[in-house]
Amino acid sequence: MNGKIIKDALILFLITVIAGLGLGAVYGITKAPIEKANYNIQQNAYRTVFPDADAFNDMDGFDSEKATEAAAAAGYADDTIENCVVAVDASGAELGYVISVTDPNSYGGDVTLSIGVTNDGTLNGYSITTINDTAGLGMKAKEDSFSSQFAGKQVESFEVTKTGATSDNQIDAISGATITSSAVTSAVNAGLAYYRSLAQ
Repeated sequence: MNGKIIKDALILFLITVIAGLGLGAVYGITKAPIEKANYNIQQNAYRTVFPDADAFNDMDGFDSEKATEAAAAAGYADDTIENCVVAVDASGAELGYVISVTDPNSYGGDVTLSIGVTNDGTLNGYSITTINDTAGLGMKAKEDSFSSQFAGKQVESFEVTKTGATSDNQIDAISGATITSSAVTSAVNAGLAYYRSLAQ
């Protein structure tokens, strides 16, 4: 009886080891392509919000935790500043910043986006890299009909309205997707708050 138990345990152990080695091999094979795909998605977002930039350089001393604290101090405690890069032209002159932010309060969970902010504080717009919302509703946050409301604006923060935007700092919510509209707007505002902390 004890021999059978030991034999079964050894079989299970071998299956576990083989499965682990298999998963490790698959991870090793897929890791590089996944990293490349994620890099390309991020670079495309950068170029969307800063089409005039020639390159995007890592910001010296960037610290996500400290950046997030700066956003929280401005009232955006739910948002996380994921990254910040410096947009530069062909001569290396700085044009502004691209700031990546995650807000956890979208209807489908996390929404991650990048905003482009010029040196004078003008928001070029945003580009969403991660969103899991309802097609035809929250996913409209990726469409120009909603995102264009943010572009070219020089405001301290935006607010969502359901009655139509009547000023530069107002954003008309997506019909049936106010939660997502608010999450996207909060992420943009958190990014702007961090930008202002850099300018101080």
